[in-house]
Amino acid sequence: MRDTYHEELDALGERLVEMTRLARHAIARATTALLDADLNAAQEVISGDVELNRLDEEIEASAFDLMARQQPVASDLRVIITALHMSGDLERMGDHAVHIAKIARRRHPDSAIPAELRSTVLEMGHQAELLVIKAGEVVAQRDADTALELDKDDDRMDRLRRRLLTRILDPGWSHGVEATMDVTLAGRFYERFGDHAVHVADNLVYMVTGQRPKDMETEN
Repeated sequence: MRDTYHEELDALGERLVEMTRLARHAIARATTALLDADLNAAQEVISGDVELNRLDEEIEASAFDLMARQQPVASDLRVIITALHMSGDLERMGDHAVHIAKIARRRHPDSAIPAELRSTVLEMGHQAELLVIKAGEVVAQRDADTALELDKDDDRMDRLRRRLLTRILDPGWSHGVEATMDVTLAGRFYERFGDHAVHVADNLVYMVTGQRPKDMETEN
């Protein structure tokens, strides 16, 4: 019975890793849709979000079932609760990829991103992928030390978003209201995608150590 219980706990982690894989694919295709005005890529992201939602629901159902049946001890309860939090963050990462894809779909057949900002948005897409890849690795390996690095990794995403905002606020910006809104929203969605990856890592740290990263910093 206990072997089955621990297999079910392990299955939560496996589902979370699968969610990181799906979130990475979603943000990569959303970036393609946004920069290349690729309607098929945009629709793939929008339609594919159902799978992330399904896994989120499965994790929630499994977590509550485990708590009801097994009355887990403190360390196992921490695994279950943090899995719920991580699942929610990964589901929202998928939502942000969908929002980006919808910007692309709305502006099709034109690209929503002016030519001079394409390289910055491409960098944001790559950074988003790197963050979710690393989140998946720390979840799979329960690597709290590497998880602590994600907050600094996310600083690059914040800098890239500030670069976008600086450009659209420049007096020489000449692309109109629609482009301003599209760039502002896309930047925000990439930033939030990165923030949720950091939340996943922070919860992994708590799962493994029983401490929140901010509390560990205070102690040091």
